[in-house]
Amino acid sequence: MPDCLKRRLLAGERLRGGLLRMPADFLVELAGVAGLDFVLVDCEHGPADLVALQQHIQAAQARGIGVLVRVGHEEPALVLRALDLGAEGIVVPHVDTVEQARRAVRSAHYPPLGDRGFATYSRAGSFGAASIAGHLAASAGTTLVIPMLETEAACAAAHEIAAVDGVDALVVGPADLSVSMGLTGGAAEPAVQEAMARAAAAARDAGKPMLSIVGTREQAASAPQSAVVFNLAHVLLGTFRDLAAW
Repeated sequence: MPDCLKRRLLAGERLRGGLLRMPADFLVELAGVAGLDFVLVDCEHGPADLVALQQHIQAAQARGIGVLVRVGHEEPALVLRALDLGAEGIVVPHVDTVEQARRAVRSAHYPPLGDRGFATYSRAGSFGAASIAGHLAASAGTTLVIPMLETEAACAAAHEIAAVDGVDALVVGPADLSVSMGLTGGAAEPAVQEAMARAAAAARDAGKPMLSIVGTREQAASAPQSAVVFNLAHVLLGTFRDLAAW
C-alpha cells in the first residue's frame, strides 16, 4: 500500500480528514469525492457495530481514502477487529500515562512489538491470500497508533508518551481536556490552549506528527502542520444553521 496514511503522515504531508459517527456511509463517500484524505470513525461516542464499520471501511476504500477508528477506553478487542476489517489505524482515547500508551501499541501490533491476535483470513489479510510474512510486513508498515490526550496529566506526560515505540502521532481532545480542568469553553479556553501547545511541542520534539480536531478552516489553518480532522457534525450543523437563517 504505497500511499497509506502512515507513510504520508510520517513523510510530513498535510492530511485532511473528517470525523464522523455511524451510520454515515454517505458522508464517507462524500469525503472521498470531495478530496479528503481519510475519515475518522468515532466508535467511542458513536455506535461500534462491526458490520456497519466494515461497510464504512469498504465505502472509504472504494473512494480511495483511508480509515482511522477511534475506539473506546481500554478496548483491545475492538482494536483488533477494526484493524482486521481494514482500518489503517486507531485513535485511543484517555491515554494519560506511558503504560497506557504502551498497551495501545501492544493491542494494535503483532509480535514482537505487540500482542495482537494474528490471522490472515481477515479483510486486512485479503481473506487468506496474504502470506504470514507478507501480512506481518504490511501491518507493521501501515498501522497507525495515535494516543488521545484528554487531561492535564496527559499533556504533562506528552513527551514521554510521544517517545513510546510504536506511537505514531498524538491528538488532543479539547472538550474532555477542558472539562477535566473544570472549564466549559473547550478549545477557546486559554488554559486549554496552553496545554494543547505543550502537547504539540512534545510531539514536535519527538519528531511525531499531531492530529488536530477542528471545526472550521480557520482553526485548521492555525493547527500544527501535520493532519487535521474536521468534526463533520460541527461543520454540518453550522451549514444547516446558515441555511435555516436564509
